[in-house]
Amino acid sequence: MAEPDEPDPRVAELERQVRELDRRVRSSAQDAAAARILAGGADRDVAEIRGEIRDFRQATTSSFNAMRADFTDLRQGFTDLRQEFADVRQQMNDKFDAVDRGFIEMRGRFDATAAGQQHIVDLLTTIMNEQGGDT
Repeated sequence: MAEPDEPDPRVAELERQVRELDRRVRSSAQDAAAARILAGGADRDVAEIRGEIRDFRQATTSSFNAMRADFTDLRQGFTDLRQEFADVRQQMNDKFDAVDRGFIEMRGRFDATAAGQQHIVDLLTTIMNEQGGDT
């Protein structure tokens, strides 16, 4: 029989196992604490990245909206310019038409003047022929 002062080998084994389990629990507790710290850091990093992405998205959207407004203004400017050119072209065509009508009118007057002068020449020729035949 074993002496009462000596622990039973089974008890010694249990004590050794309890010490081992205690060491593992402490190690697990330390690992869990470290994991919580890392998780907290990761949460902060994710929140920071989300904020940066949100800011980038807002800046990009603002830039696209500004570009869209610029293109709209340019398109309107080109439309206005196209209308101004059309107006200038119409005015120019109207002036050319007025010049053409003036030339047609002047041609008619020149033709009438030429016809009148020809009539005078014919009358003078007739008079000269009559006087030349009488003398």
